Amino acid sequence: MYDKQALIDLVRERALRLGDFTLASGKKAKYYLDCRQVTLDARGAALIAAGMLELLGENLPDAVGGMAIGADPITGAIITLAGTQGKSLRGVIVRKEAKQHGTGRTVEGPVEPGQEIVIVEDVVTTGGSSLLAIERCEEFGLKVRRVLAIVDRLEGGREAFAAKGYELTPLLTIRDFGLEPPPQG
Repeated sequence: MYDKQALIDLVRERALRLGDFTLASGKKAKYYLDCRQVTLDARGAALIAAGMLELLGENLPDAVGGMAIGADPITGAIITLAGTQGKSLRGVIVRKEAKQHGTGRTVEGPVEPGQEIVIVEDVVTTGGSSLLAIERCEEFGLKVRRVLAIVDRLEGGREAFAAKGYELTPLLTIRDFGLEPPPQG
């Protein structure tokens, strides 16, 4: 069962850093969320998987996955927990660039064109990483249902997904930590 407060406490303790940072999006920020400190922790992975499976509900997609490497431990945790619950769910790894050997695919995993996927992400700022994952999955032929995230920084990601017709559902937002997003514009 998902325990939101336990996840908030763990993210605050292990992943949230205050200071001056430059994010992957290029934006400057007064805080940084290194969610790998939580997704690569047994307790954190279990909390995230439980929360995301709860958000997925009973009508599961064929697969979950996202951009390597940030989404990989989230994907692994979700499919492992689903398996222990007897649920059928597969995982996908989306590469930033196609492999130069083997099949040369950008989407790896036991999926076929026409199947449905939910994109997973650790931290959403502008949504750029997940939008690229969506693009890669759609090029492969997957049908993207929506995006799930651990934390939404509330800095335009939700709006970027909505503009492309996708819903973002986070487990947490930056407000859960008593922080406010910077003013837009």
